Amino acid sequence: MIMAKKENPWTTLSIKEVYDNPWINITHREVLDFSKKQGIYGKVHFKNIAIGILPLDEDRNTWIVGQYRYTLGQYSWEMPEGGGKIGTDPIESAKRELVEETGITATQWTKVLDIHTSNSVTDEYGICYIAQGLSFGEATPESCEDLEVRKLPFEELFQMVMRGEITDSLTIATVMKVKLMFLEGSL
Repeated sequence: MIMAKKENPWTTLSIKEVYDNPWINITHREVLDFSKKQGIYGKVHFKNIAIGILPLDEDRNTWIVGQYRYTLGQYSWEMPEGGGKIGTDPIESAKRELVEETGITATQWTKVLDIHTSNSVTDEYGICYIAQGLSFGEATPESCEDLEVRKLPFEELFQMVMRGEITDSLTIATVMKVKLMFLEGSL
């Protein structure tokens, strides 16, 4: 069994806010590392929880969304995702995002994983769910979202992940865990 150190070996000497908006806060930090060597650290603090939803019907079909991601400068296929306000029940945020992006509602929700998306530079925390017992309506995306919704068998989505066609971390982690759940017979 691997035992983790419980005490923080880092010393923060100073924190300077570099940028702040309603979604993120960026700080520059002067630090001493565990060996007491002086250095710097940049930290991106997310003000929302990352929420991901993998809808699955009784035939193991799923729905993904495609959109141009400004930060990447490219088109991206991923499961429905969004942000949930900290202090709000994450499942309520997941229900809202699924309807918003796909028009789908679900009667059964299973939490699949908790994830830190890139813990070397950010404290962003995410929660991903499987949504089942699906009903279909009209999507109501936000004005900044130009989404394409695609229905496909889960196995095809898994193969897209394996071929590197899906690069979104929440989607990859969720698809891989769900694949293992299928193999184990726990889903």
